[in-house]
Amino acid sequence: MSPQALLRRHSDILGQIVRFGLTGGLLTLLVAGGYWIVATLFGVDPMLSLTLNFLVFTALGYVLHSRFSFKGHGSREQSASRTVKFFTVNCIGFASNQFFVWLLVERLGGPTWWPVIPIVLVTPLLTFSLNRQWVFG
Repeated sequence: MSPQALLRRHSDILGQIVRFGLTGGLLTLLVAGGYWIVATLFGVDPMLSLTLNFLVFTALGYVLHSRFSFKGHGSREQSASRTVKFFTVNCIGFASNQFFVWLLVERLGGPTWWPVIPIVLVTPLLTFSLNRQWVFG
């Protein structure tokens, strides 16, 4: 199969990946940066700091992902069900991020910036997959 044919065949998912990368990247940087700033500069417990940032950015994430990242993908019916699924996926992402904070800061005694690395590199891959297949699929 030629590269052009392959690109046409997979243009939907490539567009979603790019849009999710832009939106999710911005949100991830806001959550990770907000977590680090609140934990480090304001001296808030790291796990509480992540929780506060999660609460602030989850609603914004739903609006941005449903209207931009996954626009035109899947059915837009059953919005209540989709909303519950989205918040479930975000809770899974939150739990994985809390695990990174717990392991790297609380358990291993590392600096508050250590969890930023997996928060930025691991969690977005997990949440993109779940959002695409289950929430907006």
